[in-house]
Amino acid sequence: IARCWYHHHPFPVCVLSLLEAVKVSPLIEKVNEHKDFKKLLRTRTNVLVLYTKTATSGDSHLKLLSDVAQTVKGQGTIAWVNCGDSEGRKLCKKVKVDPSSKHGGAKLLHYKDGTFHTEYNRPATFKSMVAFLKDPSGPPLWEENPEAKDVIHIETEKDFRKLLKKEERPVLMMFYAPWCGVCKRMQPIFQQAATETKGKYALAGMNLHPAEFDGLKEEYNVKGYPTFCYFEKGKFLHHYENYGATAKDIADWLKNPQPPQVKAPEVPWSESDSSVYHLTDESFDSFLKDHPAVLVMFYAPWCGHCKKMKPAYDEAAEILNKGSDSPGVLAAMDATVHKAVGDRFKISGFPTVKYFENGEEKYTLPQLRSKEKILEFMHNPEAPPPPEQSWEEKPSSVSHLGLEDFRETLKKKKHALVMFYAPWCPHCKSAVPHFTTAAELFKDDRKIVYAAVDCTKGQNHDLCKQEGVEGYPTFNHYNYGKFVEKYNGDRGEVGFIGFMRSLRGRDQEKVVKKKEEL
Repeated sequence: IARCWYHHHPFPVCVLSLLEAVKVSPLIEKVNEHKDFKKLLRTRTNVLVLYTKTATSGDSHLKLLSDVAQTVKGQGTIAWVNCGDSEGRKLCKKVKVDPSSKHGGAKLLHYKDGTFHTEYNRPATFKSMVAFLKDPSGPPLWEENPEAKDVIHIETEKDFRKLLKKEERPVLMMFYAPWCGVCKRMQPIFQQAATETKGKYALAGMNLHPAEFDGLKEEYNVKGYPTFCYFEKGKFLHHYENYGATAKDIADWLKNPQPPQVKAPEVPWSESDSSVYHLTDESFDSFLKDHPAVLVMFYAPWCGHCKKMKPAYDEAAEILNKGSDSPGVLAAMDATVHKAVGDRFKISGFPTVKYFENGEEKYTLPQLRSKEKILEFMHNPEAPPPPEQSWEEKPSSVSHLGLEDFRETLKKKKHALVMFYAPWCPHCKSAVPHFTTAAELFKDDRKIVYAAVDCTKGQNHDLCKQEGVEGYPTFNHYNYGKFVEKYNGDRGEVGFIGFMRSLRGRDQEKVVKKKEEL
């Protein structure tokens, strides 16, 4: 209080501001001296600093930041520098920050790994600030996009129930996860549909990924993302399942909402009318003992190339498995169900065709895809031509990733261009040499990586699905492991190299701009 008189502040106002200051969370670090500031940046890797013109010009921020600090405790640090007092003024001068240039006399700057990273320009809301400090290089929240203003953004189960209870219009709810590639692709379409149908329908979005919403996931049968649920007068009626939709498709469907078309369940191959012998983990060894020459096709029910090959395999089996003087028989095995045998023979891609003689594995035959070739081989079983060296086996500067190391590797790189491919795909084959050349050019830049994922290999199928891959090749750009955008540019060296150069140029411009600001 004595300080109030000394500084000639109106007594009630000053006391009030002192009382306000008491509410500032002890988790917000007050920094006055340059040496303390340097120590803070040296010891903490993720710091958001509020610079204020005076002791009170940051009050609205400080109240909010106190709640944010509590939530991000252990993950991020919030500091406060008052440029209005004598010590703080020196510090602000040294770091070249002038909060008086900002409306409201407060400026928020973020420091990452000891150096300036970016100015915080996202909304001054609890949710946005927490999301930013948990992932400073990550994409903004969906509700921060001004084009999504007509989407109703739901945060809690309570808000969700309230919407269903009070909303008169039919509701189309998009349950999504922030990391989901298909969701990212559909969000602009959904928000456009929300704008086009505004007034007639309520289109809402909710990040349902957190574990706290497990009950809702079960209630509305959310098995993956996105899941669209349609409600009328608070009652759930249908799922909407057109993931390749345009805004017009959504608007048209809303005029006459129908349940998804029920697909006839696919009859498993082993239960179909087929002459192929279907093996299991239990029957495999005894079957090979009883049949001296066996061709086995290891397959997965979801695999498109297996489905394509099945008719030819069935037709060849009709001839070989029923003939009395047959040179051998054809068998098949679902390696996603019967994993023990699949693991024993290191089956990592589908279909894999192997020839067994007297119970012993003799050849792997990737070239046997047609009825003629299968029959020709069984009548004259010879070693296949040596396989062409795969892209992964050839030495290059491309990082070949899989489910186990994909996230960890990308997290360390500022820019990653990832090519999701299948070895048999002709467009992929033609892009490989150009992509490899681009990787070679940037190999010494530790912040950049050109990576590739073979979607046909092992569990990579799940990874590719998760990353929104629906065709080959697909190129995705990531920033510290976070999906940024699909690359749809030229698939030659010029395109791949130019894309990375433009990103690097943009980074340098930002650094220069920030230096000028500081």
